[in-house]
Amino acid sequence: METNFSVPQRQSSIGILVMFFDTLQKWARGLWPILVVWLFKYDELNKIYLLLGTLSIIFTVGIVAYLRYRNFTFFLDNENEEFIINEGVFNRTKTTIQLNKIQQVNINQSLIQRIIGVYALDVDTAGSTKKEGAIKAISHQLALSLKARLLDNEKVNIRSVDENFENAVAVLPVAENHPFIEISFLSLVKVGITSNYIRSIGLILAFFATIYENGRNFIEQSDIDKRSIDNYIDKSIAMQSVAVVVIMMLTAVLIINLVRIIVRYFNFKITRQSGSLLLSHGLLNTKSTIIKPEKVQITTVTRNYFQKKMNILELKIRQASSGEREERKSAIEIPGCNEMERDEILQLLFKKIPQKGVMLKPNFRKLVFSIFLSIVLPLTGFFTFGNYIEPQILDYAYFTPLYAIFIGLVLYFGFRNYRLFVSDDFIIKQSGAWDIDHEIIEPMKIQALTTSQLFWHKGADIGYLTIHTAGGNIAFKLGNYTLIKQYVNRWLYEMETSDSNWM
Repeated sequence: METNFSVPQRQSSIGILVMFFDTLQKWARGLWPILVVWLFKYDELNKIYLLLGTLSIIFTVGIVAYLRYRNFTFFLDNENEEFIINEGVFNRTKTTIQLNKIQQVNINQSLIQRIIGVYALDVDTAGSTKKEGAIKAISHQLALSLKARLLDNEKVNIRSVDENFENAVAVLPVAENHPFIEISFLSLVKVGITSNYIRSIGLILAFFATIYENGRNFIEQSDIDKRSIDNYIDKSIAMQSVAVVVIMMLTAVLIINLVRIIVRYFNFKITRQSGSLLLSHGLLNTKSTIIKPEKVQITTVTRNYFQKKMNILELKIRQASSGEREERKSAIEIPGCNEMERDEILQLLFKKIPQKGVMLKPNFRKLVFSIFLSIVLPLTGFFTFGNYIEPQILDYAYFTPLYAIFIGLVLYFGFRNYRLFVSDDFIIKQSGAWDIDHEIIEPMKIQALTTSQLFWHKGADIGYLTIHTAGGNIAFKLGNYTLIKQYVNRWLYEMETSDSNWM
């Protein structure tokens, strides 16, 4: 039976428990100083007063949770094409969301919601740092029906059924039970051992640095004879210790990446639904996301050498966001695709496979300037600090050639891969030294264009280009300025004449 969303709906009655735990954790965050005092002075507190106080808080939280449930309603205004949410405990709030402004709909299920048997639905539009509409507790069937209605903007043209028969079949509800892409567990394992090295190494280095600093402070403040420790640890043992630490770090990187990828993206499926894409995944917290292809702003295809050998890659899909931080948080990741699956996804998003077209290269000055900033300046500062302030730091000078070689290789390969490809329908920026990114946008979705040129670059005819979209910016530095201006004029014309409904 189809739900009539034009009539105000309440959440599931069992959702009062979700409201209770949600309210309780919010209060716990606000009252944590009192909780800490109770914890450390438990023996000194009057147990009767403590029990009464705890019961009073639980009772108050229960009343607030019930009022949140009772006052929360949602419905669709079909006449004005709006989704309306009424909520509040004492102060009532009415949120109105236009259906054509909805960028993304997520169906999530936390561990508590999974135990209770309900789902959460979040509605996201452009221009805000938070979810505009959030329903905490509804049944799975109701969530599916509501999200389908919120994103039901694809109409099948009866007169061209013969041309769009496959698209017409794709809008049938049964398509949801037949995902056209499923990321296997083996693919997730491959992604886990071949990605996010820098992030994991940074976390591990911070962890070991903290342990080292605390251990050093402990030795200095204790009665342990540091000279006896130095005599006990000879150079051979020190070298073995360094090797063990390196092996431990590499092992920890692999384990952290593997666990994070599997827990987050377990049972990843992509399904066609009403002209949109349904993505579902998660081991502990399940998440389902629906995205409209016409709302997609930037699509990034990422791959490194190991992933290429294993025939896997990663995709990131960015829709309209309200800032750089929100853009990173709201990026939709699809890990572990092979080349055939990548082409299927790009075909659905763009109606064709993006082609690279004309290639723009950066001027060699970009590499020279990067070497100056990343190698010359840091090493100059290192030796200056060692010669005039702290001579002991020069004991580690033998690391400087390794640093220069490593950073130099990274900068060289980053420069060699730095390209901008322009075709009639797509703009593709290629970048990266190890993980090679291909950021794909359509000219009709550009919001603004910025070009600049420093006066000492005029003779070389090079300059900067920044492409602004609702999903973030794409910058290309030190390219041929005359050619850049020609493309900018063409893109500006396309922006003015396009009638694309991407917002």
